[in-house]
Amino acid sequence: MSKNWISFPRIEGQTSRQAHADLPDGTYEREIGREGFFGPATHMYHKHMPTAWSSFTGPLRPRAYDTTKFSSFGSSPWAAKPLLGNAKVKVRVWRLTQNMHELARNSDGDELLFVHSGSGDLFCDFGHMTFSEGDYIVLPRGTMWRIERREDCTLLMIEAVDSAYQLPDRGMLGEHAQFDPAVLETPKINHRFLMQQGETEWKVALKRRNQISTITYPFNPLDAQGWKGTVVPVKLNWRDIRPITSHRYHLPPSVHTTFLADRFVVCTFVPRPIESDPGALKVPFFHNNDDYDEVIFYHAGNFFSRDNIKAGMITFHPAGFTHGPHPKAFAAGAKSERKETDEVAVMIDTRDALDATPEAESIEDRSYVESWRGAR
Repeated sequence: MSKNWISFPRIEGQTSRQAHADLPDGTYEREIGREGFFGPATHMYHKHMPTAWSSFTGPLRPRAYDTTKFSSFGSSPWAAKPLLGNAKVKVRVWRLTQNMHELARNSDGDELLFVHSGSGDLFCDFGHMTFSEGDYIVLPRGTMWRIERREDCTLLMIEAVDSAYQLPDRGMLGEHAQFDPAVLETPKINHRFLMQQGETEWKVALKRRNQISTITYPFNPLDAQGWKGTVVPVKLNWRDIRPITSHRYHLPPSVHTTFLADRFVVCTFVPRPIESDPGALKVPFFHNNDDYDEVIFYHAGNFFSRDNIKAGMITFHPAGFTHGPHPKAFAAGAKSERKETDEVAVMIDTRDALDATPEAESIEDRSYVESWRGAR
């Protein structure tokens, strides 16, 4: 049965005429939304900053993890334990300091790699491709693959459990908005790929239902001589993303969606101009996104909505409390101190609640929740 949200917009008290612009003097706007940023919403106008708590206790709280302190080394991606996850998505950070001596194969779902640092060569069923910092690589479920590093690599891994990655519908913007699908690169059956084939023994570390099995071949199973079709790994660099912006309206983060899977989305924040209209909100608006958990991996640049966050960190803001910018970031935005952002970050919004693992808790900055305290 299709949904029919109760919808009869009302206005009560002091409000702005439009969302995220020309707020009543001395107020802070908070969006109460459903279905992420795609459903119905109400905008509240408060006397105090909605995140200006004096204390925050209990298991639910904003969290920050410093993955640069995490020892997730190994020649297999399965050596990297999940940091956050639920039944539909697993988030890992993997550091590769040596070449993979076995093939990996994920039979639980599609794998999305984001190259935080390093470069190398990826060999898979479909051929060979190079990769470097800032690349996304989508590996369809069941793909056999391995990496030969050119330099040490740090990879953010986002597993779509029992699901497949797709591109979002761009609607009236057209299919070439944000990035033209023509920039997507696929593996090549080139000289490098053909030369790595041979009759020496290879093992495949196969993950199925989070258990690892090993298949041994007396030859290299990456022995394709050709292929045709549409199920294939693709590569996209964040530098090929041309963000959708407005100088008069602060767009919701959903406009930066890069990939979709069942029950979650992956968004990419890239450098973009900040709103120039005098009345427009210039930092992310306070919001109660009560149907989604929010995870952000910080890749590069100055993260304009956060304070004391560095590259390689992850913030985790579960549903249930107001999300929004740090007080210093809000104040800077109100003064129009910056004209553009230089941040690069990957956001994962999940429809189902995420669980933090002991590996994540071991690198948590437990003072993070206090960083909003005292703002008024």
